[in-house]
Amino acid sequence: MFWTDTKRIIKAGWTSFWRNSIVSFASVLVVTITLSVIASLLFLQAILHHSLDEIKNKVDITIYFKLDASEDQVLNLKSAIEKLPEVVSVGYVSAPKALADFKEKHKDDYLTLQALEELEVNPLGAYVTVKAQEATQYESIAKALSQDSTLIKSSGDIIDKINYNQNKMIIDRLISIIDGAKKLGFIITLILVIFSLMITFNTIRLTIFIAREEIGIMRLVGAGSYYVRGPFVVQGMIYGVISSLITLIAFLPLTYWLGSNMTNFLSLNIFDYYLSNFFQIFAIVTLSGILLGMISSFLAVSKYLNK
Repeated sequence: MFWTDTKRIIKAGWTSFWRNSIVSFASVLVVTITLSVIASLLFLQAILHHSLDEIKNKVDITIYFKLDASEDQVLNLKSAIEKLPEVVSVGYVSAPKALADFKEKHKDDYLTLQALEELEVNPLGAYVTVKAQEATQYESIAKALSQDSTLIKSSGDIIDKINYNQNKMIIDRLISIIDGAKKLGFIITLILVIFSLMITFNTIRLTIFIAREEIGIMRLVGAGSYYVRGPFVVQGMIYGVISSLITLIAFLPLTYWLGSNMTNFLSLNIFDYYLSNFFQIFAIVTLSGILLGMISSFLAVSKYLNK
């Protein structure tokens, strides 16, 4: 009995969808716009996080070693630093490599290169660069590398300087930018979603307002709330499914164009991101469309059922 009634409700909802084609088209259009806003926010969030990750990757702590520090001592300390839970990676540059890099960087500066040639020894020592998982963890790493820490004492007096204090202002500013960007992104997302939901709800409520006499007749002949509400909820679900498919198809050429022409500006190939995360985006957009249509229809019909 339940499955029979469910089939009748689904058939009634589908019939009503096609019978009121103009109203259905308007509802699908509005839901599509809403889902396009949601999809756009997903891409904007991806661009934001990718940009913040790129900024974070450019920040690190550099440890410069004294000229008399042996390579074994430096590598032992590097291994110890890599074991710190906050550390993602530790890069090592030997003294000869540091000198070669310096010469390459100043290859057009004749006076500097001439001064280096006159020196009998390499004036540059080895150094390591330390990257943390989060920008907020550089302070704890710097404390672990302070002169009175167990880690440094066990490695001997080989460190010349650590540039954390010089980078502290940049790191603090980076943390502030990341926190501010996340909060602003969340607020903008919330506002746009609320406005989109309100527009969609009012549009679907208008379609049900047109059918208010039909709802009244169904109530007069004794139809239960399940039978009255069911076809409209099915209609809302159909709006969501069709709108989500239109949105996903429309974003294919759009993201392809953005990926081909705006990658340098956006710092992320949107088309590649869309393809690699398609099933996740498909699930979010489709589920949002179905829930949006069903819930809006459910709430809109409730107004006439309570009369």
